[in-house]
Amino acid sequence: MKTVTDTDTCVVRRRASRPRADALRNRERIVTAAREMFVEFGPDVPLDEVARRAGVGNATLYRNFPDRAALTHEVVLAVTSRTTDRAEEAVAAESDPFAALSHFVHAAADERIGALCPLLSGSFDKNHPELLAERRRLEEAVEGLVERAMTAGRLRTDIAVGDVLVALSQLTRPLPGIACLDIDRFTHRHLQLFLDGLEAPARSVLPGSAATLEDLRRGH
Repeated sequence: MKTVTDTDTCVVRRRASRPRADALRNRERIVTAAREMFVEFGPDVPLDEVARRAGVGNATLYRNFPDRAALTHEVVLAVTSRTTDRAEEAVAAESDPFAALSHFVHAAADERIGALCPLLSGSFDKNHPELLAERRRLEEAVEGLVERAMTAGRLRTDIAVGDVLVALSQLTRPLPGIACLDIDRFTHRHLQLFLDGLEAPARSVLPGSAATLEDLRRGH
């Protein structure tokens, strides 16, 4: 009798865990769909369209994210966190510092880092402690990549971390007002041209001054 009871209990526990797993998958699908649509159409895309792209009902979307600010927060957090992970992976995968930086730049594009810039002008709490902590983690990771490549003499010395992040943002999203659905056709080509321009020795003199992280923070 005890064996039957234990078995029944295990079955009940498995059944109870399924809705939670399904809920997590739905939440992830919503965030992924929102990330892609924010890149394609901008941060004001109708949330009903996000739900349709994610393959969930409107009720499911609003149960997870009661308003646009909550969804935007989660997309920014996810993109920032995953991009930082790609930076750490690049360091582990590449012994050459410039190859590590290049690896990261292409991986960051695949994480849709270009979604961050327009989102940061939206109506949500940009100074939420969770977001600030992830932003610092990303900045430190990219600073490390840039400093290692520069110390090794592989990266031109008249640039700064902000230059890398600005270029990534500009080159990984469509032009304003244009829904360029196949932007991936061009993104990695243009990023490679950008990376070729970063490699030392420098082939030109850059106008202006290097963009620092502080410059980017003041811009926000």
